[in-house]
Amino acid sequence: MASNVTDLLHAWHDFYLLVGTASATLVGLMFIAASIGAQIFKEENRGAMEAFISPTVVHFSTTLFVSIFATVPVHSGLPLTALFVVIGLAGFAFSARVWVQLLIRRSFRVDVIDRLFYALIPCGGHLLVPIAGVTLIMHPELGLDCLAAASLILLFAGIRNAWDMTMWIVIKIPVGESRIEPPT
Repeated sequence: MASNVTDLLHAWHDFYLLVGTASATLVGLMFIAASIGAQIFKEENRGAMEAFISPTVVHFSTTLFVSIFATVPVHSGLPLTALFVVIGLAGFAFSARVWVQLLIRRSFRVDVIDRLFYALIPCGGHLLVPIAGVTLIMHPELGLDCLAAASLILLFAGIRNAWDMTMWIVIKIPVGESRIEPPT
Protein backbone atom coordinates (compact mmCIF):
# COMPACT_ATOMS: atom_id res chain seq x y z
CA MET A 1 0.00 0.00 0.00
CA ALA A 2 2.77 2.45 0.89
CA SER A 3 4.32 2.39 -2.57
CA ASN A 4 0.86 2.68 -4.14
CA VAL A 5 0.10 5.85 -2.13
CA THR A 6 3.58 7.17 -2.83
CA ASP A 7 3.19 6.58 -6.56
CA LEU A 8 -0.26 8.15 -6.58
CA LEU A 9 0.89 11.17 -4.56
CA HIS A 10 3.77 11.67 -6.97
CA ALA A 11 1.21 12.30 -9.70
CA TRP A 12 -0.35 15.02 -7.48
CA HIS A 13 2.99 16.68 -6.67
CA ASP A 14 2.47 19.77 -8.86
CA PHE A 15 -1.06 20.26 -7.55
CA TYR A 16 0.08 20.27 -3.91
CA LEU A 17 3.09 22.40 -4.75
CA LEU A 18 0.80 25.03 -6.27
CA VAL A 19 -1.86 24.85 -3.54
CA GLY A 20 0.77 24.88 -0.79
CA THR A 21 2.54 27.87 -2.29
CA ALA A 22 -0.74 29.75 -2.63
CA SER A 23 -1.66 28.94 0.97
CA ALA A 24 1.72 30.02 2.33
CA THR A 25 1.55 33.27 0.39
CA LEU A 26 -1.97 33.97 1.60
CA VAL A 27 -0.99 33.31 5.24
CA GLY A 28 1.71 35.94 4.82
CA LEU A 29 -0.74 38.36 3.25
CA MET A 30 -3.11 37.84 6.19
CA PHE A 31 -0.36 39.08 8.52
CA ILE A 32 0.09 42.12 6.30
CA ALA A 33 -3.66 42.81 6.26
CA ALA A 34 -3.78 42.51 10.05
CA SER A 35 -0.87 44.94 10.32
CA ILE A 36 -2.53 47.44 8.02
CA GLY A 37 -5.78 47.19 9.97
CA ALA A 38 -4.03 47.33 13.35
CA GLN A 39 -5.56 50.71 14.16
CA ILE A 40 -9.06 49.21 14.16
CA PHE A 41 -8.15 45.96 15.92
CA LYS A 42 -8.72 47.01 19.49
CA GLU A 43 -10.02 45.14 22.52
CA GLU A 44 -13.65 45.90 21.61
CA ASN A 45 -13.06 44.10 18.28
CA ARG A 46 -11.44 41.01 19.86
CA GLY A 47 -14.48 38.82 19.17
CA ALA A 48 -14.50 39.80 15.51
CA MET A 49 -10.77 39.16 15.20
CA GLU A 50 -11.15 35.69 16.74
CA ALA A 51 -14.13 34.91 14.52
CA PHE A 52 -12.74 36.20 11.24
CA ILE A 53 -8.95 36.63 11.08
CA SER A 54 -7.85 33.57 13.05
CA PRO A 55 -10.12 31.10 11.21
CA THR A 56 -8.93 32.32 7.83
CA VAL A 57 -5.32 31.81 8.87
CA VAL A 58 -6.24 28.33 10.19
CA HIS A 59 -7.92 27.39 6.88
CA PHE A 60 -4.89 28.52 4.88
CA SER A 61 -2.54 26.79 7.33
CA THR A 62 -4.45 23.51 7.15
CA THR A 63 -4.18 23.63 3.37
CA LEU A 64 -0.47 24.43 3.66
CA PHE A 65 0.22 21.52 6.04
CA VAL A 66 -1.80 19.07 3.94
CA SER A 67 0.25 20.16 0.94
CA ILE A 68 3.52 19.82 2.84
CA PHE A 69 2.72 16.29 4.02
CA ALA A 70 1.40 15.29 0.59
CA THR A 71 4.70 16.30 -1.04
CA VAL A 72 7.06 14.67 1.45
CA PRO A 73 8.94 12.15 -0.70
CA VAL A 74 8.75 9.13 1.62
CA HIS A 75 5.32 7.96 2.71
CA SER A 76 3.87 5.02 4.45
CA GLY A 77 0.13 4.67 4.68
CA LEU A 78 -0.55 4.62 8.41
CA PRO A 79 1.57 7.61 9.56
CA LEU A 80 0.28 9.70 6.66
CA THR A 81 -3.28 8.74 7.52
CA ALA A 82 -2.65 9.64 11.18
CA LEU A 83 -1.26 13.05 10.19
CA PHE A 84 -4.28 13.83 8.02
CA VAL A 85 -6.69 12.65 10.71
CA VAL A 86 -5.04 14.83 13.38
CA ILE A 87 -4.82 17.89 11.13
CA GLY A 88 -8.41 17.53 9.92
CA LEU A 89 -9.95 16.90 13.33
CA ALA A 90 -8.06 19.83 14.86
CA GLY A 91 -9.27 22.11 12.05
CA PHE A 92 -12.80 20.75 12.37
CA ALA A 93 -12.84 21.37 16.14
CA PHE A 94 -11.58 24.92 15.56
CA SER A 95 -14.18 25.61 12.85
CA ALA A 96 -16.94 24.11 14.98
CA ARG A 97 -15.96 26.48 17.80
CA VAL A 98 -16.16 29.40 15.38
CA TRP A 99 -19.56 28.14 14.21
CA VAL A 100 -20.80 28.12 17.82
CA GLN A 101 -19.40 31.62 18.31
CA LEU A 102 -21.12 32.95 15.19
CA LEU A 103 -24.41 31.09 15.51
CA ILE A 104 -25.08 30.67 19.22
CA ARG A 105 -23.18 33.35 21.10
CA ARG A 106 -23.90 36.06 18.54
CA SER A 107 -21.71 38.63 20.27
CA PHE A 108 -21.85 40.62 17.03
CA ARG A 109 -24.02 40.65 13.93
CA VAL A 110 -22.97 38.26 11.17
CA ASP A 111 -24.90 37.57 7.98
CA VAL A 112 -25.64 34.08 6.64
CA ILE A 113 -22.98 34.18 3.91
CA ASP A 114 -20.28 35.00 6.46
CA ARG A 115 -21.47 32.17 8.72
CA LEU A 116 -21.22 29.80 5.77
CA PHE A 117 -17.74 30.85 4.64
CA TYR A 118 -16.11 31.49 8.02
CA ALA A 119 -17.42 28.36 9.74
CA LEU A 120 -19.76 25.90 8.01
CA ILE A 121 -17.97 25.43 4.66
CA PRO A 122 -14.56 25.18 6.38
CA CYS A 123 -16.05 22.61 8.81
CA GLY A 124 -16.80 20.49 5.75
CA GLY A 125 -13.34 21.06 4.29
CA HIS A 126 -11.62 20.20 7.56
CA LEU A 127 -13.80 17.11 8.00
CA LEU A 128 -12.86 15.91 4.51
CA VAL A 129 -9.17 15.81 5.51
CA PRO A 130 -9.46 12.93 8.04
CA ILE A 131 -12.00 11.20 5.79
CA ALA A 132 -9.43 11.41 2.99
CA GLY A 133 -6.74 10.08 5.30
CA VAL A 134 -8.77 7.03 6.26
CA THR A 135 -9.93 6.51 2.68
CA LEU A 136 -6.28 6.48 1.54
CA ILE A 137 -5.93 3.10 3.24
CA MET A 138 -8.87 1.44 1.50
CA HIS A 139 -9.20 3.36 -1.78
CA PRO A 140 -6.09 5.50 -2.39
CA GLU A 141 -7.40 7.18 -5.56
CA LEU A 142 -10.63 8.25 -3.85
CA GLY A 143 -8.70 9.36 -0.77
CA LEU A 144 -6.49 11.61 -2.87
CA ASP A 145 -9.53 13.09 -4.61
CA CYS A 146 -11.09 13.84 -1.20
CA LEU A 147 -7.84 15.39 0.01
CA ALA A 148 -7.66 17.62 -3.07
CA ALA A 149 -11.31 18.62 -2.61
CA ALA A 150 -10.67 19.48 1.05
CA SER A 151 -7.66 21.61 0.11
CA LEU A 152 -9.60 23.48 -2.58
CA ILE A 153 -12.60 24.05 -0.30
CA LEU A 154 -10.39 25.51 2.43
CA LEU A 155 -8.38 27.59 -0.04
CA PHE A 156 -11.53 28.94 -1.69
CA ALA A 157 -13.16 29.78 1.65
CA GLY A 158 -9.97 31.43 2.85
CA ILE A 159 -9.63 33.55 -0.30
CA ARG A 160 -13.25 34.69 -0.02
CA ASN A 161 -12.80 35.48 3.67
CA ALA A 162 -9.54 37.34 3.15
CA TRP A 163 -11.25 39.54 0.56
CA ASP A 164 -14.20 40.09 2.90
CA MET A 165 -11.86 41.13 5.72
CA THR A 166 -9.90 43.43 3.45
CA MET A 167 -13.10 45.22 2.47
CA TRP A 168 -14.14 45.41 6.14
CA ILE A 169 -10.78 46.95 7.07
CA VAL A 170 -11.02 49.47 4.24
CA ILE A 171 -14.52 50.49 5.33
CA LYS A 172 -13.60 50.73 9.03
CA ILE A 173 -10.40 52.76 8.71
CA PRO A 174 -11.41 56.37 9.25
CA VAL A 175 -11.23 58.53 6.13
CA GLY A 176 -8.61 61.24 6.26
CA GLU A 177 -6.46 59.45 8.81
CA SER A 178 -3.27 58.50 7.11
CA ARG A 179 -0.90 56.16 8.88
CA ILE A 180 2.01 57.38 6.75
CA GLU A 181 3.24 60.88 7.25
CA PRO A 182 3.89 62.76 4.00
CA PRO A 183 7.53 63.78 3.47
CA THR A 184 8.40 67.35 4.44
